Amino acid sequence: MKAVVLRGKEEMQVEHVPSPPLQAGEVRVQIEAALTCGTDLKVFKRGYHAKMLIPPTRFGHEFSGAIAEVAPEVAGWRVGDRVAVANSAPCGQCFYCHQRQENLCDDLLFLNGAYARSIVVPARIVQKNLLRLKPETDFADAALVEPLACVVLGVEDAQLRAGQRVLVIGAGPIGLMFVALAKHLGCQVSVAGRGKKRLETAQRLGADLLPSIEGPAGLEAVLASGTRFDAIIEAVGKPETWAAAVRLVRKGGTVNFFGGCPAGTTLTLDTSLIHYANLTLRASFHHTPRTVRRALEFIEAGVVRADDFVDGECALSELPLLFRSMAAGNRAVKTLVRVRE
Repeated sequence: MKAVVLRGKEEMQVEHVPSPPLQAGEVRVQIEAALTCGTDLKVFKRGYHAKMLIPPTRFGHEFSGAIAEVAPEVAGWRVGDRVAVANSAPCGQCFYCHQRQENLCDDLLFLNGAYARSIVVPARIVQKNLLRLKPETDFADAALVEPLACVVLGVEDAQLRAGQRVLVIGAGPIGLMFVALAKHLGCQVSVAGRGKKRLETAQRLGADLLPSIEGPAGLEAVLASGTRFDAIIEAVGKPETWAAAVRLVRKGGTVNFFGGCPAGTTLTLDTSLIHYANLTLRASFHHTPRTVRRALEFIEAGVVRADDFVDGECALSELPLLFRSMAAGNRAVKTLVRVRE
């Protein structure tokens, strides 16, 4: 079958790959919807991901579909079941799993290969993070489960609640999902970001717009306004926006450094400000089986829909060109990949 293979830094290609036979506990899923992702773009630009994949390897991790084959030992699933699949599963045995911090599991098992006609789901993920869809759930909506599960964890870590003034820094897919969930919770949400289409989506989701603070002029303009926020979600992943978030949160407020900065990055913060303003600084990573299920609940309740985040389509054969365009600055929110050409 055809699949996209990552071969190194900014190098991917569509290849014919074998469809391996199922092992004990596995299922094969025919992919009905696969989505591009900011993490995949970072991996494409870097050429690898130390935790998730080492090239050459099949690529992509946001998808949904229908079960096409079930290993004999698998109970509770059958061919034709409509499913969403998370891209990892914890071991359930290590210290962090016992602390209910499965996102930090010492032996997270990752799954990649969504940019293809089908994918084999490992036994552990079948057991922990294979989710059944309602008959009416759209596959494109369901493919948002994995990134939304990360956002659910971030919302919970920041303890967002109704009435709070929340600033989301960054208007990419993750930032926009934070907007959707924060608005659903009854927060007053503002967004500081870039990209006309992305900002229009933020407004459509109910956010007020502030100047981009990825630069001193925008930050100083917001600071001069005197506005301070109860909670700030940094969804860009740059040291300057991490530092800006600390300056824009109110005394006693919370900052979630959700956007991961490049490896080796350091940051200097005003210790007096953090101490005397009694700030809470958090950083959220990945997801847990519980937040994966909560994400699907939000999707099936209509809180998060693909129509708000997917703004383009492309054929599998066009994906290498699309990623090169994204690496050059294309600000598409998310693209639906047509894996069955």
